[in-house]
Amino acid sequence: MFSHIVIFWTDATQPDAADKLMAGANKHLRMIPGILQCHIGRMSPSLRPVVDQSYQVALNLIFTGKQAEQEYQTHPQHLEFVQEFVKPLVKKVVIYDFE
Repeated sequence: MFSHIVIFWTDATQPDAADKLMAGANKHLRMIPGILQCHIGRMSPSLRPVVDQSYQVALNLIFTGKQAEQEYQTHPQHLEFVQEFVKPLVKKVVIYDFE
């Protein structure tokens, strides 16, 4: 199993950026081979100071393995998602990968 977590800071000048980003991920990423689980959602507010609340959207993909995640990186649906939704709607991205 391989986890790929992507944290997005959306463009504040586009009030619907988070909704568009989530819709784009649901449309383009869910059916890519090798993905076991796809969860995208808004940051969940917390009273705990240790919880980072500076971002707007997080994507959690679980793959069958590291090779599947590497193939995902060049898959046409992923590239289309990045071009159509990430580049125009997101100001910052941080990724956490782990096995």
